[in-house]
Amino acid sequence: MPIARALLSVSDKTGLLDFAKGLAALGVELLSTGGTSKHLKDGGLKVTDVSDHTGFPEMFDGRVKTLHPKVHGGLLQRRDNDEDKRNAKKHDIPVIDLVVVNLYPFEQTIAKKDVTLEEAIENIDIGGPSMLRSAAKNHRWVTVITDPADYSIVLAEMQENAGDTTLGTRERLACKVFQRTGSYDSAIAAYLNKEQTTQKTFNLSLPLYSELRYGDNPHQKTSLYGNFGDYFVKLHGKELSYTNVLDIHAAAEIALEFRRPTVAILKHTNPCGVGCADEDLREAWQKAFETDKQAPFGGVIVVNRSMTLGLARIISEIFTDVIIAPDFDADARALLQKKKNLRLIQMLPSVAEALAEPVIRSAPGGVMVMDSDFRALGLDPPTDARRARSHALRLACREARQIQRHRLRHA
Repeated sequence: MPIARALLSVSDKTGLLDFAKGLAALGVELLSTGGTSKHLKDGGLKVTDVSDHTGFPEMFDGRVKTLHPKVHGGLLQRRDNDEDKRNAKKHDIPVIDLVVVNLYPFEQTIAKKDVTLEEAIENIDIGGPSMLRSAAKNHRWVTVITDPADYSIVLAEMQENAGDTTLGTRERLACKVFQRTGSYDSAIAAYLNKEQTTQKTFNLSLPLYSELRYGDNPHQKTSLYGNFGDYFVKLHGKELSYTNVLDIHAAAEIALEFRRPTVAILKHTNPCGVGCADEDLREAWQKAFETDKQAPFGGVIVVNRSMTLGLARIISEIFTDVIIAPDFDADARALLQKKKNLRLIQMLPSVAEALAEPVIRSAPGGVMVMDSDFRALGLDPPTDARRARSHALRLACREARQIQRHRLRHA
């Protein structure tokens, strides 16, 4: 059956007006609430306010507006159940075939440094998750959208299927809803639990970011979840693997610990050489390279300044798997991109925030969660202690590599 009635109630109105116009062109009746209703009406659309649909006004400063039998009954009634049909007719509850809801911006609210508990609580959505869950539960008949990226997909499918969507699409969208509401509730629980010394439960719900090339070995399938792309951007080269992501993480931690221009060389997350200079990255590279001249081959190189052409020329002569930098000078990038398989990764400024997040590691039957030891440093001039630490690290790297070579020779 074609979609006859849709309820739209969103915080993020990106793309909503065009989508709603597409629905109206297909003869879909539009229901809406508050600011969403005004937005659609201002766009020239005919919209029925939910309060007119239910016969009950919005109350308590907007806290109660969609929590009504005419909304949830319209979403949850089974179209092939005779008893449901009789109840719907008796209580005048028409079906709602499509729901478009995205939630109050709780995660964005608590990310603000000066957010108060009261402000955070007011941004806990109640009606939104309730409608999403009702619609998703009844996805055999109801289409539910929580991501603006799905507007064009649903509209195109309706245009191709006489105003209806396919069951496969409704199932996929319903799954997406439960993932979203799960992560939303996890964010709320984590925020309200943050004052406790140890949380009694640990919840994690992350969207798929990408499928990785492989895991520790080529036969191991590996997926990356979360918002990795908010901190690192692949500018060039092959897709990332599991070990690439681990190396990128370790490299960023090292590079951001040093104030002066710094170059670090890593193999399998282990620092093989770290060098600092007062101005020129090439001088920092020479110090790192002299620590172990074999280490850069097939390894990872990270710098904490923009990659210059001078340094790019030097390291382009060496087979390297990944190069990481806050930025790449245009001529340096052009030179390095001549290597087809070399991965160039831009390390965005926001990565310092990510590195300060708790460390999560798998354990038999669960996970371990540990406070991060990373502390992003300021821009003060380096102290003698920092120089000494840098020197000590280079010596430790050199000693470790010497021990490894000794073991290999006598194996």
